[in-house]
Amino acid sequence: MLRRDKAANVNSALRRRSGLVTQAGVNAREANLFSILTAAPVVPVLTIESTTVAVPLARALVAGGLTAIEVTLRTAAGLDCIRAIAAEVEDCDVGAGTVLDTAHLEQAIEAGAKFMVSPGASPRLVSAAKEAPIPFLPGVATAGEAMTLAEEGFQVLKFFPAEPAGGVSYLKALSAPLPGIRFCPTGGVGPKNAAEYLALGNVICVGGSWLAPADAINQGNWTRITSLSREAALIGRNP
Repeated sequence: MLRRDKAANVNSALRRRSGLVTQAGVNAREANLFSILTAAPVVPVLTIESTTVAVPLARALVAGGLTAIEVTLRTAAGLDCIRAIAAEVEDCDVGAGTVLDTAHLEQAIEAGAKFMVSPGASPRLVSAAKEAPIPFLPGVATAGEAMTLAEEGFQVLKFFPAEPAGGVSYLKALSAPLPGIRFCPTGGVGPKNAAEYLALGNVICVGGSWLAPADAINQGNWTRITSLSREAALIGRNP
């Protein structure tokens, strides 16, 4: 386990500087995750039913400016989709989502995922993630859960389910008492409220599923998905 003084160093390093969080002093795992998630304001959350669409879908999203994508392990095709994207799509940081246990963690690493995401964080999963070669974005819904993970060295967290758990107002309230923690809100976040989340000082990106509509995927309408990606890449960055 990380000593408390090391966790405190991580905590103090994650501060806003000119609108971005500095990586100085952050351990390599968190710095890597930080770099991946701050490349664009939105991380597409994808639940893909067939491997045949995985590569063109990822390419369409990257073409629009969203380079970090999360492929959930909710379908039988999830791992193979991650494997295909990791092998064939340049400039894409593909992550494994819905990592629920150590078996998922090992499978995600083997498939070539660049990071892992979980809706929550069990002690066993946290322990395994601390030894993993790729970064982990654990989910939290309360201040207590965030504090517990911060003590374990995790300073960048998924806030899930964002809207049911309190939304923008709850995250804003956490900013002062938990100044070293940064969040990626996911769950109920869409084009109508993403900018509100991104305006918060403790939010580095948001996760959303609206970037890949089922009808566009079924029709192979990659141009539409690239257009949605391009719009999302500008959220919070327009003058």
